[in-house]
Amino acid sequence: MPPREISIDGLSDLAGQEIGVSEWHHVTQEEINAFADATHDHQWIHVDVERAKNESPFGGPIAHGYYTLSIVPYLIDQIWAITGAASALNYGLNKLRFPAPVLIGSRLRLHMKLNAVDSIAGGVQVSVTLTIEIENGGKPAMVAEGLYRFYTA
Repeated sequence: MPPREISIDGLSDLAGQEIGVSEWHHVTQEEINAFADATHDHQWIHVDVERAKNESPFGGPIAHGYYTLSIVPYLIDQIWAITGAASALNYGLNKLRFPAPVLIGSRLRLHMKLNAVDSIAGGVQVSVTLTIEIENGGKPAMVAEGLYRFYTA
């Protein structure tokens, strides 16, 4: 499904609303190994499949929490496309939690809610709730309050 096109000028009209949900993303051991290589985080619970099967309380390897966070931009691009912005910036996070582990082989998707839109010099800053759902899971894999800036010039 193509992303929802939203004009930078129309963002404030959507404050307090759910913006959308991404497609499902399948988490593979190959992706986790590549993430471990990129971040130099080779903790066994992520990359040693046999040890994780035998020693992990989860019965197998799990994704890094920061891997889950790192796929947010990919998933956001499936939800919305902001028109009328000359540039965009990931400004940071106010809150971030990883309530449930992501087992390798899981499928994840992002739910996004627009909380607030504030004027800044040259554009707007938006606050969004980002919730990563695990297919057939009870708790979310990740919940965060993300801040993004969209500039008109």
